[in-house]
Amino acid sequence: MSKKIFRSVMAVTMIVFLAVFFTASGFLYNYFVKLQVSRLKDELSIVTASVNDEGVKYFEKFNSSVFRLTMISPDGEVLYDTQADAENMENHLNRDEVSEALKYGRGSSDRYSSTLTERTFYEAVKLDNGDILRISVSQASVGGLLLGMLPAIIAIFIIAVIIALILSHRMAKNIVKPLNSINLDNPEENDTYEELTPILEKLSKQHKQITWQVHELKRRSDEFKQITDSMNEGLVILDKNGIVLSINGAAKNLFETDDSVIGRDFLVVNRSPEMNEAVKKALNGGKHSEFRKEAGGKEYQFMVNRTESEGETIGVVILCFDITEMVFAERNRKEFTANVSHELKTPLQSIIGSAELLENDLVKPEDTKKFIGNIKKEASRLVSLINDIIRLSQLDENNEVPKEPVDVYGVANEVVEILSQAAEKKNVDISLRGEHCIINGVRRYIYEIIYNLCDNAIRYNKDGGSVIIDVKSDNDDAILSVSDTGIGIPIEHQGRIFERFYRADKSHSKETGGTGLGLSIVKHATAYHDGSIKLESKSGEGTTVTIKLQKD
Repeated sequence: MSKKIFRSVMAVTMIVFLAVFFTASGFLYNYFVKLQVSRLKDELSIVTASVNDEGVKYFEKFNSSVFRLTMISPDGEVLYDTQADAENMENHLNRDEVSEALKYGRGSSDRYSSTLTERTFYEAVKLDNGDILRISVSQASVGGLLLGMLPAIIAIFIIAVIIALILSHRMAKNIVKPLNSINLDNPEENDTYEELTPILEKLSKQHKQITWQVHELKRRSDEFKQITDSMNEGLVILDKNGIVLSINGAAKNLFETDDSVIGRDFLVVNRSPEMNEAVKKALNGGKHSEFRKEAGGKEYQFMVNRTESEGETIGVVILCFDITEMVFAERNRKEFTANVSHELKTPLQSIIGSAELLENDLVKPEDTKKFIGNIKKEASRLVSLINDIIRLSQLDENNEVPKEPVDVYGVANEVVEILSQAAEKKNVDISLRGEHCIINGVRRYIYEIIYNLCDNAIRYNKDGGSVIIDVKSDNDDAILSVSDTGIGIPIEHQGRIFERFYRADKSHSKETGGTGLGLSIVKHATAYHDGSIKLESKSGEGTTVTIKLQKD
């Protein structure tokens, strides 16, 4: 702005300078012309009086380097000239001043030289004898004067330009200084030109409005960020060119990226063909795309939707749902249904078969007791299975059960007493060590945890093996561990051993018995107490399961 002001002031200064210079030159020149003509007339009056008295003799004593006198006869012949030979001069009858003098007694005129650098003024008067006396004087024209004064004019112009430069620079600086010092954050508090007051008042209103809008936008942006970051679902927003505008925490974790991806192409984040095809479809007018894909050991469902404004596509929204638990639950439901059907069907078929044989008298009297024992055994197995399913369903429902102080060591001792007979039959030694440890929990669930761990340790132990239960306190936790010297669990099965009906060694399931729900009950009962499970096992070397339970 200061440069524009500087150039404008310089231009105006130069125009004014030139206008004043030429106007003043014109006025001064005209003034001096009038003086010259007046002087010429006065001189002519003096000379006329002298010539009327003395005649041609007057010219002999006339000596002037300024004025030129010429005597002309009525027919235009030059009789005498003070600066030229009269005989060689042409007839002057057609000269304006001569014609006027012959006609009116006095005449005037002026003429420029062929180069226009000189101007001659003529005054003529008719003498008493009828001859014409003409006096003339020459002076430089305006162009001639300017040409003669050219060095001085250039010098004056240069000085004027320098002065104009200095003054223009200072003037521009002084004009712009108040503008540069305007406080736009508080436009009403400025002390500057009165002409700017309406603009500053308008700026103040706009500033307040913009400040409020920025604050509101920031508040909404923060709200949007907090909401999206708290979402369990991944959210990615793209513009119409596929550039990432926003990405929440869940999506960052899923795509293993950070905020640096904002402003970059989404291809940098994910290059999967399914995702690229879905994004392209959305940007090209497709309304909705949905697909499932495994990522990081989890199952995700991706929903890609087009966003539009006034019928035009303005971007894409990608939602990512973790459906691992849903898929897992669906798989477990199917497996549970199949397993329950199988587990119920096997003993029922055995019971029905034995009952039919007895009913049809196809059993020898001495074998009747054996078949009745088989029916009782399978019925007991059914009861155990149904009881386990009921307990597991109760744990699944996560109903609040009243808690009470429970001595983990005391419950473990009770389990040892109950299972000692079963251990003895399997030739397995079961022992308890440690210390009394009181927690706030559900006694029935703690009993289920210890009983099922010990029952499995006995069932899958080796002949002459051992089961050791250890209870100890660790600050705010109770640590329960059950170790056995049994067949162990292969590493490939350890991740699923706590699933319902899952058996690492299905070939031994019939001979070991059990419902296949014991460890699943342990898992759910531990989770109910906000506890954790740690499994350590090697095939053929035994297993140790450690449960950590909070005391409070």
